[in-house]
Amino acid sequence: MPSTQTSELARRIVDTAVELAEQSSWEAVRLHQVAEALGIGLDEVRDCFREKDELIDAWFERADAAVLQLSDSGELAQLTPRERLFRLIMAWLDALEAHRKVSRQMIQSKLEPGHLHIQIPALMRVSRTVQWMREGAGLQDAGVMRAVLETATTALYLAAFVRWMGEDAAGSPRTRRLLEGMLAQAEAIMQACPGRAGKAGEKSIPRAL
Repeated sequence: MPSTQTSELARRIVDTAVELAEQSSWEAVRLHQVAEALGIGLDEVRDCFREKDELIDAWFERADAAVLQLSDSGELAQLTPRERLFRLIMAWLDALEAHRKVSRQMIQSKLEPGHLHIQIPALMRVSRTVQWMREGAGLQDAGVMRAVLETATTALYLAAFVRWMGEDAAGSPRTRRLLEGMLAQAEAIMQACPGRAGKAGEKSIPRAL
């Protein structure tokens, strides 16, 4: 586990890189510029990040943390699975909203052709994020059904993320409407599946979307 001092320096490195990217672009940011802006050496940057792409991972891990903080807050306890997933996915996106342009550029950098060494770990990161969202929402399916619902949750999350990246309005109203609609459709499909419809009067559908 990194020391508190190292973690604080890592946070400052990411913050500075993002601020520099806001002034130009993520592609234009160089680690020596980050070091110079912070008044530290490149070796200190390397102690926290082996390469620039690791700053992207650290940036999106902040959004993952926002999901878990919301889950731990107790605010979701009385909500349905559909409502919990909506709140958690939007919490992830809202954590990035102040630097939406840079976040979009980070994703674009990972999608450049010929960067399989970056793209494969990025796919794993999507899977981890979805797993934390499902954990935060308290979803409990197992076996084949779990795999099916994880795939569905991943599709919902990625569709919302793509819409969010193309939106500039504060609060992301288009993204919210899209996500609400997709979750409502998913809930209706699950309720129609034999053996998975909730009992009359239940507030939530069973276990998961």
